[in-house]
Amino acid sequence: MSTPINARTLRLIQNRTIRSLSKKRRASTNLYILDEVMPARSSLNARHKVIPIKKPTAVVFMDDEPFANWAHDCRYLLHEADSGKLYKEVKANFPPYLVDPPDTFKAFHTPVVAQNPLKKIWTLDREIAFPLRFRKGERYAILYSGASNNRHTNDLEFLYRELVDRFFFDEDKITVLNYDGTVNYSGWPQPAANWPGDGTAYTMPVNDAGTKQALSDAIDALKPKLQGDDLLLIHTNNHGGHDGNESYLCTYSGPDYTASDFADKLGELPAYASLIVMMEQCHSGGFNDVVIEASTAERTTFSAACTEGKNSIGGADFDPFARDWIAAFAGADPYGAALVSDPDHDSSGKISAREAFAYADEVHDPYDSPVYSAYGADASNQHLHQEWSYLFRYREFVVRELRLLRDELDDPIQFRQAMRTSVLPALCDLDDKLVRKPPEPKVAQKIIGQVIRSIAKETNARGVRVAKSSK
Repeated sequence: MSTPINARTLRLIQNRTIRSLSKKRRASTNLYILDEVMPARSSLNARHKVIPIKKPTAVVFMDDEPFANWAHDCRYLLHEADSGKLYKEVKANFPPYLVDPPDTFKAFHTPVVAQNPLKKIWTLDREIAFPLRFRKGERYAILYSGASNNRHTNDLEFLYRELVDRFFFDEDKITVLNYDGTVNYSGWPQPAANWPGDGTAYTMPVNDAGTKQALSDAIDALKPKLQGDDLLLIHTNNHGGHDGNESYLCTYSGPDYTASDFADKLGELPAYASLIVMMEQCHSGGFNDVVIEASTAERTTFSAACTEGKNSIGGADFDPFARDWIAAFAGADPYGAALVSDPDHDSSGKISAREAFAYADEVHDPYDSPVYSAYGADASNQHLHQEWSYLFRYREFVVRELRLLRDELDDPIQFRQAMRTSVLPALCDLDDKLVRKPPEPKVAQKIIGQVIRSIAKETNARGVRVAKSSK
């Protein structure tokens, strides 16, 4: 009893055979495949030439001179029946037939024929392109608190932890300016040893004191660094005031930092992509207009705890507005408790600066009067995740897995749906985890294999049979 060739293996052999031919050869060579597996210890007759078959084999006949007489150059390609791998090519002088191919030899690519209606051109499966990622821009942050109390330093620590642990900012691109240049503050509790969020030691390295000069220096240090695709986050905390003309930010010592001072300094920066500013201090809304006007970023969002003429409220361990704005990005409050609502209004999986403000505004203390502004195309959609640019290349360790998925689904519409709804979202979830250090190829292959296996499991649960991921 004859054994038919597995449909997926058959397609694989046909594709590989076509790809082995040059463009010129493809236009002048007819191809046929024996539609059954030749068993081990059998033989194939090419007139006087006997071709021994030593293992289960799928046979392709390659007719290099279709218009020649019976005796002419041709080839027999022997493939392993289970894997489709070519293991031997046999040159011969006779086809396996005299005039017309027997029914057992099925034509799948016949560009050279006597009559046009019989012409058959093999259509190759398109390769699966998978993106090779590159960072699109760098992310910088300045966290500032001058005349700090414990809650101000705690706010900075909360934001620092999220930037590093959740969004994987590079630590050396975060500048922390706090109080006297240490993790300290004025007042109790003392000593400033543990962060009240989870009772562990403070983790943020303080780069300098919370002085006017230090903040100006931190912004100046970005002038030679900021480039077109970069993001800058500036968070200011502690106390603030209003001198009858404009709002100002209190410092640890020396002169205060006025809104016009801040605007002048921002205006000296080169052009870059995104600026996100969040201010907690009293009268912080007075910085709104000047920040928007002075920003050299393509997109700018500004959030403040209160309007220009009002104070902001503080708390025992954290400032309510800053706590809630940061918590929206964190997905939990500093103590790890669930949020009162989901800030991801558009279900994108990434919290934007607008959504963070909306959440903080929704739950804000009645004493506060939150302020928000945005300028620039898609400014309201700015987020803290690393942006990526993609270069489509063939990544074999990924493509092999996806090819199995495509072949087993055997339906282009289902495959596109699986890619859109399961594969790409699952792979995108890995982006933030892999920001710090790209894995070695073997590690990357293991990670991708795990993702594809989980996708296969999910797809099976929906009643669609898919292949198991290769190891």
